[in-house]
Amino acid sequence: MTAQPTAAPPATWSGPRLAAPAIVAAIALAVTGPLAVAVLRVVMPYDTPDDDATIAAKVAAHPGSQAAVLGLTYLALLALPLGIVLGGAAAVRARPVLGGIGATVAWLGFMSLFASVGYDTIAFAGARAGVPVPVVAQLGAALDADPVTSVATTMFIAGHILGVILLAAALWSAVPRWAAVALAVSQPLHLVFAVVVPNHPLDGLAWLLTAVGFGAAVLAGTRTVRGAR
Repeated sequence: MTAQPTAAPPATWSGPRLAAPAIVAAIALAVTGPLAVAVLRVVMPYDTPDDDATIAAKVAAHPGSQAAVLGLTYLALLALPLGIVLGGAAAVRARPVLGGIGATVAWLGFMSLFASVGYDTIAFAGARAGVPVPVVAQLGAALDADPVTSVATTMFIAGHILGVILLAAALWSAVPRWAAVALAVSQPLHLVFAVVVPNHPLDGLAWLLTAVGFGAAVLAGTRTVRGAR
C-alpha cells in the first residue's frame, strides 16, 4: 500500500508572533510620520512653490501656524524612517530585491527631510526677531545655494516619492489591493497638490493614504504570508 501524498502546509512567517498590543503599537508608530506630515501640509501658512520673500511674509503673518509646522516636522523626522523600517519589512519579505531597494530609497529620502526645514526655521526665527522680510529672504536664498542643502533636498524629493512607489509595488501581493494602490498613488498625488496645483487639504489627504499604506504593510507583516494570487 502506497502512502498518499499530503498537501504542503501553507507558508507562514517564521518570525515571532506579536501580541495584539504590540501589533497596535507597531501600526501606530508606522503611521505617526505620515499623519504628522498630513496635518502640517494642511496648516502650513504658505504654498510650496512660493518664493522666499512670499514665504517669509506669510510666516510672519501666521507665526502660530508656522510653529505647528516646525513641531510636526520634528515629529515626522523622528517617525518616518521608523515607519519605513516597520512597513518595509513586509515588502522585503514579499519581494526581497524590489522591497529592499524601495525601503532603502524611501529611508534615504525621509532621512533627508531635515533639508526642507532650514528655511522654515529661518523664516520663523526672523519673524519672531522682527527681521525685515527682504533680509530673511536673502538668508533663504543663501541657504538654497548651499550644495549640501541642494543635494539633501533633491534626495528627499526623489527618495520619498520613488521609494514609496517601489514599496507599494513590492507589497502588491502582501497587502489588500486597495492598500497597495493607496500607497502607490499617495506620493504622486502629494507632488501634484503640493507643487503643480497647490491644495493643502488634498495634499493632507494624499499623506493620509501613505499612512493607510504603512499601516497595512505593518499588519501584513504579522499575518500568514499568502501565496501568489
